[in-house]
Amino acid sequence: MKEPKRILFISQEIYPYMAEETPMRLLNRQLPEYFQGHGFETRTFMPKFGEINERRNQLHEVIRLSGMNLIIEESDHPLLIKVASIQTARIQIYFIDNDDLFHRRKGVRDENGEEYSDNDDRTIFYARGVIETVKKLRWTPDVIVCSGWMGALAPLYLKRAYNDEPFFAKSKIVLMLDEDEYKKPFSTKFADKLRIEGISNTDVRSIAGFPVGYEELMRLAVDFSDAIVYASPKVNQRISNYAETKGKPILPYAATEDLNEACKRQYDFYQTLLAAEQENE
Repeated sequence: MKEPKRILFISQEIYPYMAEETPMRLLNRQLPEYFQGHGFETRTFMPKFGEINERRNQLHEVIRLSGMNLIIEESDHPLLIKVASIQTARIQIYFIDNDDLFHRRKGVRDENGEEYSDNDDRTIFYARGVIETVKKLRWTPDVIVCSGWMGALAPLYLKRAYNDEPFFAKSKIVLMLDEDEYKKPFSTKFADKLRIEGISNTDVRSIAGFPVGYEELMRLAVDFSDAIVYASPKVNQRISNYAETKGKPILPYAATEDLNEACKRQYDFYQTLLAAEQENE
């Protein structure tokens, strides 16, 4: 019997764990259920922001996956993995947690609406935490979907630092662009902070030595992705223009209030990517 295809969702925010029903949170919630209902195996990750009520959402720590330390700028950050289930959809959500970076914080902004000054560290920790956890699960995704700027480093890490890992060698990486931008640029040291073995000066040349705004980060993500999805009618025009110069497959935005229709468009798009990969083998 042919094994099902596998899809990994690296999402920044998912409803109902983030309470407000924004279009992206709802889409990130619906996509895993849709793909699972159409024969895919799925794994879904998001940051364990402090505003997520663990008791109400029945989160529990997965001890066998927790315990690794991730080093960012010579500081050790213990990686905690928690999991919860959306019972109505029969899907699990894995949460990347750390007491200092996530557990004691809200989302990406504090109670006064100010973006956290260490969102750059949180972005690094989240992307690396997801990849290391998938390695521990010994789970090989055929497609990896990165949704939201907090997952935007995953394409770089996967294509460079983890490019010799058998788990990711053949994965197609899809960047899903929306309208949620951060305003406070990342530190001028960001390129140095994110560096681990496998990432060269050339890889991060475009962001090295100056504050890294949303556009610079997402252009870097475009460079290391295999395909792009426009998930909002208000995608940053400069980033979409940049993406269209790269000659990569792009799924344009299509206005619809039907989440299943939006999921079907992505399903068809990913099937096309996978079919093209098989033809090239």
